[in-house]
Amino acid sequence: MHANNENVPLWDVIIVGGGPAGMNAALVLGRCRRKVLMFDEGVPRNAVSHALHGFLSRDGIHPSELRAIARQELKEYPSVKVDDDRIVDAIRTDIGFSVTSRDGRVFFARKLLLAGGVVDELPQQPGFRELYGVGLFHCPYCDGWEMRDQPLAVYGRGDQKGGGLALEMTHWSRDIVLCTDGDSELSNQFRQRLIANGVELREEPILRLEILANTPYSASFDIVFSSGSTLRRSAFFFNTGRQQSTDLAKRLGCDMFDPKGCEIDNDQQMTPVPGLYVAGDASRDVLQVIVAAAEGAQAAIGINTAC
Repeated sequence: MHANNENVPLWDVIIVGGGPAGMNAALVLGRCRRKVLMFDEGVPRNAVSHALHGFLSRDGIHPSELRAIARQELKEYPSVKVDDDRIVDAIRTDIGFSVTSRDGRVFFARKLLLAGGVVDELPQQPGFRELYGVGLFHCPYCDGWEMRDQPLAVYGRGDQKGGGLALEMTHWSRDIVLCTDGDSELSNQFRQRLIANGVELREEPILRLEILANTPYSASFDIVFSSGSTLRRSAFFFNTGRQQSTDLAKRLGCDMFDPKGCEIDNDQQMTPVPGLYVAGDASRDVLQVIVAAAEGAQAAIGINTAC
């Protein structure tokens, strides 16, 4: 632990991450007249998306428009400040936390909320990154409706990441092919479930995607396999894992840290580290904008009560 520098202003709360969780937490805390400093480097997970869905009253809005509206609303609360830098380090102090920005500035706060989200791990073959956000998606709840009744592919291995996602996609289309890019790692039981639900399995390694049309929700591409055969699809839904955008929770001693997201066992997003909170995609497995915003509100109420 380190003592606070008395010459540096002390914030009630520092928020790392300016996505839906961070901004909604800042909004609620601003309404509580708390001194809030939010850091947002402007690289959200949904930056490549052309619309976000499942958010009541905002269904179909462009992610950048939602961010702009939220930023404007935060300006109504004079105790809330937004900084566009990235936080690269954090340590516990005698009265809370100190954080260090990429440009070397140091800030102090009583409470710290980590809402930096996650980064998706894309397949590395040519074509996947070019399709990301237009024909390559990670969330069927976000983009499945727009691709309904189209020929779809699923990328993933194992009973849950591969087989589970492929079966889930049958709600949106009956033309589903599970591509495992090598050994599927499926159990015999799951193989039978795929057959029973009309899901084709392709285990050949994938060489590349040949993009024929690259328009949001109307893409067209050929999956080129190592055998030389091809499969034409309109969208690829993938489940290859994700990583938190920062390991600050781990560095601060959170024993609930997981690279995919911290497991929070309470309704106020509080970690076992006193004064440390986690909200949004970095906290659990329901990775929806509306859920992240709700978690930000939960964390804010918990922080305000504890401050």
